[in-house]
Amino acid sequence: RRENGAMPNDLERQSGGETLTREEQFEKLLNAYRCYYDVTREFPVGDFVFPAMAEFHSRSEKYVLVKKAKIWGMEMNEYVYFLLADRLEPEMLRHAVDLAREDGLGRIKPHSEHMYSHVSLSIIAQEIPGETARLIRRYRFHKNFRLSLHGWMEFRIAAFDRSSGRLISNPAGKDVRKTLEQNLTQYTRERRKNK
Repeated sequence: RRENGAMPNDLERQSGGETLTREEQFEKLLNAYRCYYDVTREFPVGDFVFPAMAEFHSRSEKYVLVKKAKIWGMEMNEYVYFLLADRLEPEMLRHAVDLAREDGLGRIKPHSEHMYSHVSLSIIAQEIPGETARLIRRYRFHKNFRLSLHGWMEFRIAAFDRSSGRLISNPAGKDVRKTLEQNLTQYTRERRKNK
């Protein structure tokens, strides 16, 4: 139990009961992304500085005998913006979503081989009020480029509430939520070991 009598969340049940700070959690999350993504720290967008932004680009091609005889090609991209907050208020969420969405859209270069691009917002907050959690769950943004002939874009949000150990995401943000879960909650790893 904590000093105030409350039960510790899953994250606090780690080795010896030590709690990772928000910054330690953030570093752990960034390390998971560094395997496949290019990570930039202190990423300014408009009047706001995101603690980090990660980019992933993938290209696949099929060709016959020589690379000049290409049958098809496709590109997939992801841009992940990271946000740390003490108490994630609705206004702060809206502002961060708007900035990340617009900056991400500006990075997408649709063309005939562009399949899709994801723009994601990954949040670690000390506390997420109910109204903000509802906004996260209800948020949807999808854009087709040239009737999807030049691909599409989808905005994904996932957040970790440190005070309760809750994970919250919009419908498109399930993969981002899974990454948060795998890297920030001890309970998940224990549950998988027992299966």
